[in-house]
Amino acid sequence: MKPPHRALSAEGMFNYLRKRFASHITERSRRRARLVSKDGRCNIEFGNVEQSRFVFLVDIWTTILDLRWRYKMTIFISAFLGSWFLFGLLWYVVAYIHKDLPEFNPSINHTPCVENINGLTSAFLFSLETQVTIGYGFRCVTEQCVTAIFLLIFQSILGVIINSFMCGAILAKISRSKNRAKTITFSKNAVISKRGGKLCLLIRVANLRKSLLIGSHIYGKLLKTTITPEGETIILDQVNIEFIVDAGNENLFFISPLTIYHIIDKNSPFFHTAAETILQQDFELVVFLDGTVEATSATCQVRTSYIPEEVLWGYRFAPIVSKTKEGKYRVDFQNFSKTVAVETPHCAFCLYNEKEAKAKEKKGYDNPGFVLSESSETSDTKM
Repeated sequence: MKPPHRALSAEGMFNYLRKRFASHITERSRRRARLVSKDGRCNIEFGNVEQSRFVFLVDIWTTILDLRWRYKMTIFISAFLGSWFLFGLLWYVVAYIHKDLPEFNPSINHTPCVENINGLTSAFLFSLETQVTIGYGFRCVTEQCVTAIFLLIFQSILGVIINSFMCGAILAKISRSKNRAKTITFSKNAVISKRGGKLCLLIRVANLRKSLLIGSHIYGKLLKTTITPEGETIILDQVNIEFIVDAGNENLFFISPLTIYHIIDKNSPFFHTAAETILQQDFELVVFLDGTVEATSATCQVRTSYIPEEVLWGYRFAPIVSKTKEGKYRVDFQNFSKTVAVETPHCAFCLYNEKEAKAKEKKGYDNPGFVLSESSETSDTKM
């Protein structure tokens, strides 16, 4: 009897692995459909662009800033080495034309254009010393050649331009507000629960630095595929999502983690969504936080996104702020994305109908001061 049991166990294991593999493929396909990653990067590419790539050279400053560090450092090193070697060749050509090289056997009374240039190596060293203004004093330009004087002026000016541009690009890359955005974090999941008697979608956001973001503003976009009444399919159709903070969504006091929420009412695109159907829907909620960095006065934007699997229905966030015995406020980031199950209506439509029914009941009520009095009629009449 053992072989049949082994066959059944093998078949069960095969079905289990097949389901796991299918769920893994489904999960990967859904992840690939995400437009904005959790860290804010956009998953999009451009194809068949008619304009030439040379248009990016028109805005060379932005192009250099957007380059990755490895490409930027390659350009940085190549710009200096290339300019040193190019002017080294020019100094060698000047010495060659003026017959200052030892191979021409110059006379004792011969005055060279540049002292002590004996070959290409010494010409490269003189170019390096000139452009970076080292000035060892061993090699120098004489007044014998006007060409050498103009070449010295031109290399000095070009060297200043290269230094200013490349050093400025490195400094701007380091001080970009994009790096400040990495210290703003959102909760891993969004939750849906009641808040103030209303069904809300809640997200938690925190500033990991003690320096504030000035003029912060939070808003959202719901990305989904819609079909118009004319039959046109619009991919990545954008719907505005209004997020609210108890203190208002303008000029946030972003010193501690905040919980932002979106009220699911009749005007919300989530109004007809239920706890049983949210996982079957195909949407992506992108949340934006704009603000000005207090230290540099540069504007920055932080973004993240949530797909249906990352929206938990019937949960709320665990408390994160507490007060110590010393009177200080303590933020426990261990509970930053921790959620707690709470009793929640399974749809906003049901909650709205329940409130509407209760409101109608309150409209009709008994007046305890009202007394019904009956009057008796008599048949006696006076003639």
